[in-house]
Amino acid sequence: MRLEQIEKDMLNGKHGKSAQKSMEILTTLGEIFGAECMVDVHGVQIAGVSYANLGEAGLEFLNEMAEDGKVRVLTTLNPAGMDRENWRALGIDEEFFKNQNRAIDAFAKMGIITTCSCTPYLIGNAPHYGQHIAWAESSAVCYSNSVIGARTNREGGPSALAAALTGKTPKYGYHLDENRHSQVLFKINASVKGTDEFGVLGKLIGDKLVELGKKIPYIVGIPSATVEELKSFCASVATYGGTALFHMEKITPEYNKYTKPSEIVIEIDQEDLDKTRAELIDDDLEIDFVSLGCPHASIYEIAKIAKLLEGKKVKKEFWITTARPTKRIADEAGYSKIIEDAGAKFAADTCCVVAPIKGRFKGIMVDSAKACYYGRAKNKFKVKIGSMEQCVEEAIK
Repeated sequence: MRLEQIEKDMLNGKHGKSAQKSMEILTTLGEIFGAECMVDVHGVQIAGVSYANLGEAGLEFLNEMAEDGKVRVLTTLNPAGMDRENWRALGIDEEFFKNQNRAIDAFAKMGIITTCSCTPYLIGNAPHYGQHIAWAESSAVCYSNSVIGARTNREGGPSALAAALTGKTPKYGYHLDENRHSQVLFKINASVKGTDEFGVLGKLIGDKLVELGKKIPYIVGIPSATVEELKSFCASVATYGGTALFHMEKITPEYNKYTKPSEIVIEIDQEDLDKTRAELIDDDLEIDFVSLGCPHASIYEIAKIAKLLEGKKVKKEFWITTARPTKRIADEAGYSKIIEDAGAKFAADTCCVVAPIKGRFKGIMVDSAKACYYGRAKNKFKVKIGSMEQCVEEAIK
């Protein structure tokens, strides 16, 4: 790889041990993928934050990097394993609380903003079109590449941290124009509205991409999409298809920059969507847990939940997962009081995917296809997908 002088100095240890270790990680990664040089990054988002994933080995690595490591660019974290303020009410034990805070403290020592969210683009870590970044959370990577038009590969926890401590990442993969071309054309011949329906579409397209051995879809037939619908689609197509970039005609900013594929064309109709939705609803389902906010709920979604819950009481465990800054806005707007008066609980900093809740519930209802995947695969819950309105109805009935 061709390195600039500051990059050589980091690699030679002139900027400290953590910067040296970080540059070793990045140059090795660059050599593996044939990168010619490094590129400056304008922001970083780090995954692997939950102590349940880190363990003592991961925490030891963080503490080692925190000895002299300081971030050079704005950096935030993916969700942790608990709400740092409301952990008791959510059933998190004290030992996990202490261990999770040890991890958060190590990140903080390096100058990382300890806002833990899978939607960094909603809480201030927001790149603009064409900027190079180094993000790790799969749904956020897909959103930034596709909806914003920023450029990032899906980083692992160590490589994202290395990028934060150096301000650099190897220039390969989605950082290069030639790797951002779509490969499969999807024609949508049905109406798709709401976070649940966009999640179902994401699963269907993701499954098709895996079958074809392709990664980048070009999608036509969607006349409009909200931020919330797009973040749901990103989470789903990334989870089921490993997709980090898509183009959606007249929706995403690069849809007319690259050639529309013509060799592989797949048409999707209502019957296909109905069949995929049925795959996200288990038989003999006893729902005792409802969760909204995967990926993290926006203030718009929280306002909608408050309106649906006003004057009502929930009968089941009901979490709204969101970023701490978004929760603070909800507090100021009065939405939090309405939701909490109804008996629902906010789970800021965390989500139903990374929280240690395996064995606590039998069945979960969500508006997220991604949450269905992890509910089954990680927590062994039975699952049901529905609209936000249907989820609230289930919680109060």
